Amino acid sequence: MSRPPFLQLLLVLFTNCLFAGEVAITIDDLPRGGDLRTTTEADRAMTVKLLAPFQSEHISVTGFVNECHHTDELQPLLSLWVAAGAELGNHTCSHLDLNTTSAAAFESDIVKGDVVTTATVGRRPVYFRYPFLHAGKDLETKLAVQQFLVAHGYRNAPVTLDDSDYLFAVVYAKALTGGDSQKARHVRELYLAYMESIFAFFEARSIEVTGHEIRQILLIHASQLNADAMPELLAMMRRRGYTFVSLEHALEDPAYAMPETYVGPGGFSWIHRWSMTKGMKPKGEPNEPEWIRKEAGF
Repeated sequence: MSRPPFLQLLLVLFTNCLFAGEVAITIDDLPRGGDLRTTTEADRAMTVKLLAPFQSEHISVTGFVNECHHTDELQPLLSLWVAAGAELGNHTCSHLDLNTTSAAAFESDIVKGDVVTTATVGRRPVYFRYPFLHAGKDLETKLAVQQFLVAHGYRNAPVTLDDSDYLFAVVYAKALTGGDSQKARHVRELYLAYMESIFAFFEARSIEVTGHEIRQILLIHASQLNADAMPELLAMMRRRGYTFVSLEHALEDPAYAMPETYVGPGGFSWIHRWSMTKGMKPKGEPNEPEWIRKEAGF
């Protein structure tokens, strides 16, 4: 028997009130990535604006650094992250793609990638993230790098909320550079709607795959789009019932101890990897608008 409409509404509201998700926010390609290269002054202004909500609201955030990018001004920019209370991790020095380089070259780039970070923080980074989320196109490479990370005291930082924020960021930056504020505003609105659809998908899929409401780990990039949209992005997460936690706390969720046996060239959410390991029927997350991908050049 179907429920009356008002009971259906009460059920939805009650379910939403019960949701008490936790999310760790991680930001890749520090000091800047995912949009257009700019001046040192612009990078500093972007970084200050991006970090402002985290600092003022005491929200945990982890940034993953490519030390071979922006080498002249890297340490002053990273110091802004440290001052905001952020954790810094290694993202390789050059943002190498493990699909197209040897394990030995990749490992060498990891070693090169923590020098300035260590000097800035006062200790070596704890966390490592694979560029492009490419963790080994064959079993030999995957195991070699995994063993290297363990031997060097690194912990892999997986991602559950994976998305294409960098595509929107490129189009947004082009609009700002071209003085088209109306288009920039439209891209930002589309981006926020897209990100909410990503959260909705992976919230549901994570329960299907793991059997419980997991502590999510979000991946976004250090871009002007995220600097400008961060207050609204954080508000969306709160509206969906999230509180913000550290990466360390998120990784205490038992889901991150689940087997993950994917080997191949793909780079995607660990929720997909766990589902593939379990032999589940695949489900794909929402896509960005096609025109965004085309205009971004992908």
